Amino acid sequence: MTISNALASIAVESLSESLVWYEYLFGRKADARPMADVAEWKLPGGSWVHVATDADRAGASVLMLIVDDIADELGRLDMYGIKPVAKSIGDFFKTAKLRDPDGNMIVLSQPQQGTY
Repeated sequence: MTISNALASIAVESLSESLVWYEYLFGRKADARPMADVAEWKLPGGSWVHVATDADRAGASVLMLIVDDIADELGRLDMYGIKPVAKSIGDFFKTAKLRDPDGNMIVLSQPQQGTY
């Protein structure tokens, strides 16, 4: 099997209530709105993040995003009232865990220099 790309899916109770939070997270409006209850953001590497209304799975999703500068991202998100619930520094990554309005875990991760 050859995998050429990936689509990560985040389930929310109501897209209309979560959409602004994800616009803040990604720093822009969705790149695609293929259906009324779906918003998608394309990432620089070519993969996509798909946020969709799915009440049965809402709050159980986990997404890890690799960022260049975690301090800059946290500073930007803080302007919108989005604060990490946990932060850590390991041998290979600095991480910050965020929770969206439904409780989904979004992990920002910055590779330590020379490890990625």
